[in-house]
Amino acid sequence: MGSFAMKILKEDITAVPGIMAAGVHCGLKKNGDKDLALIYSKEPSVAAGVFTRNKFKAPPLLVTARHMAGPVRAVVVNSGIANACTGEQGLQDALKTAEIAADKLGIKKEEVLVASTGVIGFYLPMEKIAFGIEKAVSELSAGGGKEAAMAIMTTDTVSKESACRVEDSKASSTFTIAGMAKGSGMICPDMATMLAFLATDVKIKKELLQKALAKAADYSFNLITVDGDTSTNDMVLLLANGVSDVEITEDSPLWETFNQALLHVCRDLAYQIVADGEGATKVIKLTVKGAPDYRTARKLARTVLNSSLVRTAFFGEDANWGRIITAMGYTDVEFYPERVNIFLGPVQVTASGKGLVFDELQAKQVLMQREIPVLIDLNMGTEEVTAWGCDLSYEYVKINSDYRS
Repeated sequence: MGSFAMKILKEDITAVPGIMAAGVHCGLKKNGDKDLALIYSKEPSVAAGVFTRNKFKAPPLLVTARHMAGPVRAVVVNSGIANACTGEQGLQDALKTAEIAADKLGIKKEEVLVASTGVIGFYLPMEKIAFGIEKAVSELSAGGGKEAAMAIMTTDTVSKESACRVEDSKASSTFTIAGMAKGSGMICPDMATMLAFLATDVKIKKELLQKALAKAADYSFNLITVDGDTSTNDMVLLLANGVSDVEITEDSPLWETFNQALLHVCRDLAYQIVADGEGATKVIKLTVKGAPDYRTARKLARTVLNSSLVRTAFFGEDANWGRIITAMGYTDVEFYPERVNIFLGPVQVTASGKGLVFDELQAKQVLMQREIPVLIDLNMGTEEVTAWGCDLSYEYVKINSDYRS
């Protein structure tokens, strides 16, 4: 990273200068937990975003995609109700949410992005939303990021935040990237994930910010899975408010540094989502190496990690490598089975597509770990991709069998 060094911060999205946040309860959740978050930038920001490819796109996504074409000042997020499959009324409610926030903040409604997460098919109770926005505006602070991160949770058991600061050797030139995310179930993003909101204080053109976010998402959020389900509401948003004196251009030496810092925050948030997967007892860190390209590696990794049989084997700490090769075999990507080597931690279980005699006790010890490293070597090329998933436990079924209640 040249003369610049990246420092990991144990802070939230408000670590970014010029960013304020709040998280409040407005009555959407029956248990009294916080259910509405507000992120506010003191200065106009350029925005980048990646969104779900699910054909049932929720109204908040449609409004946000439209509004982010211009400068952005705020993001309103509610949890508990997804405002998905709600038709024209849902669209009007999403627009009204932006309008209410704009009025309370003294900005234009087009400068407000909106997001929702929760149960599908229910309308937003707009009186409660209005009350929550007014309350959140009054509680905005440079230290409100933690409350905001808590307010976007649904089945999450912990809030998820990440931040880093990049500075030169003299600390005379710095920039910060920070964010928060929610996600625990219905996790198998395609061009985005659940909900994630990031901010940075660099000066950067919108097109370049979009390029950086798309790449970071491909190597972080798009490489995780909990259950193979892609939501109607998935989005990742990144705001750049330009408060720092650091300007990022594609031909500047800081371009790669910025990409590395952004990838760190995205990967950190993505990992926290998998680690908090509904009912998860283990994180599976799957590396596919020797692939001919990113698409091949990603598709194989996600197919293996989405296999119910693979995931239950990891839950039961059973070194059943046959389930891994079976999952690989039913993908539509081209590879050579006779070249495949598979390792569970340091234990090699297959060589050239054939099973090996291995130490079952040593393999069991690997599978007992909280994070289980798995390596699949295709011996076809130079591409290497690491993806993350989790095991499938009894608790996952319990959580999702009565989600609406």
